[in-house]
Amino acid sequence: MNAFKRGLRLWFAPQHVREEGETPDYRFSLANERTFLAWLRTALALIGGGFAVDQFLPSLAWGARAGLALALLASGVLCTLRAINHWVRCEQAMRRGEDLPVSRFPTLLGLTVTVVAVAMVLVVLFGWEKR
Repeated sequence: MNAFKRGLRLWFAPQHVREEGETPDYRFSLANERTFLAWLRTALALIGGGFAVDQFLPSLAWGARAGLALALLASGVLCTLRAINHWVRCEQAMRRGEDLPVSRFPTLLGLTVTVVAVAMVLVVLFGWEKR
């Protein structure tokens, strides 16, 4: 089975993670789970922000509003998928006694949120129609 299929299988059948290595200290597994939940909270905040931009900025030009909303919504979706993948990879690494995996995703997510935030600042300062 190729690596992608095997990795995807672990998303939906995490009990197969136990087939590798030794069981780590439960505190580490629980910390990994808390990190997963923090990523999900971040994803929910991004998704909520996307809906808020779309619903509460009706005077903003449609293209700008849709672009900002979609950037936030897409970031939330990617964050959710990355949370699952990161949880599985960390759990496997702990069981194998390997270093925890590194990722560029936090940087990418942070830069995306920064770009959207700067765009929102510019919209608020210069692009918002006065009522």
